[in-house]
Amino acid sequence: MSGEKDLAVLIQNMEPVLNTGEYVFCTVETLGGIPDIGRILFFFREAEAVTIVLEKNIADEWSLDYSYISSWITLNIHSSLEAVGLTAAFANALKNENVSCNVVAAYFHDHIFVAEKDAEKAMDALYALRSAQEL
Repeated sequence: MSGEKDLAVLIQNMEPVLNTGEYVFCTVETLGGIPDIGRILFFFREAEAVTIVLEKNIADEWSLDYSYISSWITLNIHSSLEAVGLTAAFANALKNENVSCNVVAAYFHDHIFVAEKDAEKAMDALYALRSAQEL
């Protein structure tokens, strides 16, 4: 199943869910020093280092440095990796509320990380985007 591609359908049917917990972005040289890779949310290898995203309490337990504490919002709609415009639509909605976002497009859903202090404002903006599309 490849997911929805129609932007109007995606926006009308997206269900933003604010996941519980605090999440942080950390860097490590390799994954070899990670005590339990199953406890990280995801990782991405860049030229400079490996970025890992995980719950703040786990980063604290492992003594990992971070500078940004975020909330994690999942858009519960199976969006296609080929869908055009969804990221731009929700990024613009968040921009209009002065909320920065870090986006991860996984196979089934889009995931948005926003500053913890902006989580409710981000949720309101996403619901407003959905409501505006329904008109």
